[in-house]
Amino acid sequence: MEAQEARQVYNEIVAFIKEQGQTYSDLYCGIASDWEDRLFNEHQVPRKEHFRITRQCYNDDDARSVEKALIELGCDGAPGGGDQTTVYVYVYHKGTMTNP
Repeated sequence: MEAQEARQVYNEIVAFIKEQGQTYSDLYCGIASDWEDRLFNEHQVPRKEHFRITRQCYNDDDARSVEKALIELGCDGAPGGGDQTTVYVYVYHKGTMTNP
């Protein structure tokens, strides 16, 4: 995965959400330095056949701004975590098997 500008990351995620017919309030967004561990272990998102998208920003400030904008659209999330290595933005559909 290649790093992208914050605006491009945001636009790609929003376009994917709309394309898939998802509702923002049914989604959780966050940021991580190790997105696979965060999604599959901490959030328990299924690896197959489950709505999810991850994109890489150039830096943690960009990732935080994308996360904030997605939360403002209505996604669930808990902003404010991470450190300078937190450059990945992820979104997934919340379900009975995910946390949350």
